[in-house]
Amino acid sequence: MNEKLIRYSMQIAMLKQLLSRNLISKKEYMLVKRKIMQEYKIISDITS
Repeated sequence: MNEKLIRYSMQIAMLKQLLSRNLISKKEYMLVKRKIMQEYKIISDITS
């Protein structure tokens, strides 16, 4: 479980970097984030 959570966190961090550098739009960010959350079975991102 811990390794899975670390991988999820790394993917979200990279996604946020793309957004902050304006390489993707907010809409693209939300779509990809939602897919990553589904893939890792993350229900809520209340802490991010």
